[in-house]
Amino acid sequence: MNSSMNAAGAGMTRFGMRLWLAALVVLPGVAMAQAAGADQPADALVPPTSASDFTAAQLDEMIAGDWRSEANRARDVYRHPKESLQFFGIRPDRDVIEITPGGGWYSEILAPLLHDNGRYVAAIPMPAPGRGENALRRKFAADVEHYGHAQFVVFDPAAPSFGARGTADMVLTFRNVHNWVAGSSEEADTAAAMFRAFFDVLKPGGVLGVVEHRAADGSALDTSTGYLPTAYVVKLATDAGFTLDGSSEINANPKDTRVHPKGVWTLPPTLALGDQDREKYLEIGESDRMTLRFIKPQESPMMAPMTVDR
Repeated sequence: MNSSMNAAGAGMTRFGMRLWLAALVVLPGVAMAQAAGADQPADALVPPTSASDFTAAQLDEMIAGDWRSEANRARDVYRHPKESLQFFGIRPDRDVIEITPGGGWYSEILAPLLHDNGRYVAAIPMPAPGRGENALRRKFAADVEHYGHAQFVVFDPAAPSFGARGTADMVLTFRNVHNWVAGSSEEADTAAAMFRAFFDVLKPGGVLGVVEHRAADGSALDTSTGYLPTAYVVKLATDAGFTLDGSSEINANPKDTRVHPKGVWTLPPTLALGDQDREKYLEIGESDRMTLRFIKPQESPMMAPMTVDR
C-alpha cells in the first residue's frame, strides 16, 4: 500500500470517528423518526450498535496497520492485543498513559487509535547521564501521520509522577512490574511508589491495566526469575488504593513451566540461551502472564471537596 493510500485510509478513519460520535448524539432522534415511519435516505448513516462494536472495529484496523513492524505483528499470537485492550475497556476517546513502552510494541496500536479523539502519553524513565535520544521519540518523529499527537512524560522512578492528579482515564503497564521490585535494576524497589503515582494520576473510576509474567500459585517472591506471584501484584495495587475489578486468562500460557535456566528471559522474545535448546523454547512460546484490571474507586460523597458560593 502506497503512502497516499495510507493517508487516505487514516483520513477515513478520523472522518468515520467524527461521524460516529455525532451519530451517538442524534441517534435517539433518528430512532424516534424511524419508529414513527419517517422516510430515511437510502444512504443515511447507520451507526454501530454500541461503542464497544466501534472500538472493536477500530482495534482491528490498528492491529492490521501496515505501519506496524513485522517483528511486532509476529508476537500478536502471544500478546493478544485486541483481547487485552478490550478487557481493560479501551476506547478511542480515552486519555491513556502507557508506562515504559520500551520500543513501542503497544504504542503502534494505541497511539493511532487515540490519535484524534483521545490522548496517548508514553511515560518513559528519566534517561541516565550520557544516554542518547530515546528510541521511541525517534520512532514517533519518523511517522507523524500515526504518532503526531502522541505525548511524552519523563518520570523519575524513585519519585514518579505522570501528570496532574485525577486527569487520566487509563494507565496501562505491560511486563514492567518485575523491574520495579527488589533486584539489581536501576528502577528496583520503586514498585510501591509507581502504583501510588498511577493512583494519583487517574480520575476516580479510572482503570489500571497490568500484564505481568506470572509465577506459580503460592510461590514466594523471587526477583531473579522475572516472574511475580499474582497476589504480590494485587497487593501492590490495593495498598495504593485500587480495587481489583477483574482478572483474565487472555495471556495465559500453560506450556510455560516457569522453570528455566535464565528465568523468563530464556523464552522468546529474548531467548537468552541463544541457539541452545532454541527450538524447545520457541515451542513453549512467550511467558505465562497475569492480566489484571484495577479501578480507582469513585470518591465518597462524604469525602468530596466542599464548594463555597462566592
